[in-house]
Amino acid sequence: MNADELPMVGMGIPFEEWTIGRKFRTVGRTVTEADITNFVCVTGMLEVLFTNVDYREKESLIKGRLAPGALVYSFAEGLLMQSVMQHTGLAFLGMELKVHKPVFAGDTIHVQCEVTEARPTSKPGRGIVTALNNVVNQHGEAVLAYTATRMVKRFDGG
Repeated sequence: MNADELPMVGMGIPFEEWTIGRKFRTVGRTVTEADITNFVCVTGMLEVLFTNVDYREKESLIKGRLAPGALVYSFAEGLLMQSVMQHTGLAFLGMELKVHKPVFAGDTIHVQCEVTEARPTSKPGRGIVTALNNVVNQHGEAVLAYTATRMVKRFDGG
């Protein structure tokens, strides 16, 4: 059997399967000290809360190695990309985001997704999907929530 005959796993969800009310969850991902350091350096988020251990220990009201909310959102999007958007995602169109609780180095997060809207576009081969994405930590607590709207491929010829 050659490689073209084997079914491929990890492919995205086409528009036709983004039905309103559909729910799923991603695998988890642990946030590490290195993740936080690399993220704040590459983005320029060089806030003392993220970079200064002495400040965190002596002055900060939040104790522990805090992850920026933008990093948590980025990891959530990465978890979704690798599980449901491969070969089907066309465009990220917008979102509304709320941070509920802090995430620290050592926390493990996953995304719980629920489709809230799905409609075909006037152009063939694409649809618009809106989903509520709850980012949940290892304790089952929602730490961040965002509603994202995306354009995805349609395979029904519409």
